[in-house]
Amino acid sequence: MKTSTSPIDRRTFVKRGALAALAAPTLMPFSGSSAEAEKTNREPLRVAVVTGGHAFDVLKFHELFRTLAGVDAYIQHMEDFITTPEAVRDQYDTVVFYHMLMPGPEGAIKTALERVGTTEQGIVVLHHALLAHPEWDLWSEVVGIANRKFWFYHDQQIKVQVVSTQHPITRDLQSWEMVDETYTMADAAEGSEILLTVDHPKSMKTIGWTRQFKKARVFCLESGHDNQAWANPNFREVLRRGISWSARRLRARGLQ
Repeated sequence: MKTSTSPIDRRTFVKRGALAALAAPTLMPFSGSSAEAEKTNREPLRVAVVTGGHAFDVLKFHELFRTLAGVDAYIQHMEDFITTPEAVRDQYDTVVFYHMLMPGPEGAIKTALERVGTTEQGIVVLHHALLAHPEWDLWSEVVGIANRKFWFYHDQQIKVQVVSTQHPITRDLQSWEMVDETYTMADAAEGSEILLTVDHPKSMKTIGWTRQFKKARVFCLESGHDNQAWANPNFREVLRRGISWSARRLRARGLQ
């Protein structure tokens, strides 16, 4: 028997998806203690990857996140992220920001981003997300750079130096070379632990660092413009570890 169907608008589609997600089994809530948050189970991390405001190679970007062991990535536009109910957004272990929306956020975007740091949900600020909302103090505090004026240079050959050999994200890694887009911008300020640097006339010096923003662990990685960087195994490993560390899944001794 034939049944008639009628198209649904985008808002209805998003709402139905959000309600379905709410009905699904949830991960451990972020309201628990730090000890509880230091999970050692091997369930995949549920990771939101938030895009918008900048074009990227969609196929290769999805391939990148499929290669990260233990990461279950949900790549989505900022519009979809902010229209999802807060209770659903809170189920992600980590949010990887890869957006480059330049105006100061307003409305639902501002409300969603103001929740950053109010829970122990991990934060990863990847590549051009460092440049987002350049006049917004909150985002400058998240990344640890007050003056985020910048310029950019495509296709630069860089040598990445590992300067922190004891941090779980960079432990046992060796320096490596790759091609990537670089930024000239102020370096991470006091309150950040520097993990990776580059000595290049067309690049900021610090390109990988961690910090604490309120309750949340933050990992910032300047690299990651396109597949020239994404295909590099060292970049992938640093990103994987950064996601795990921010979600409190990276053990103090021994890497999962």
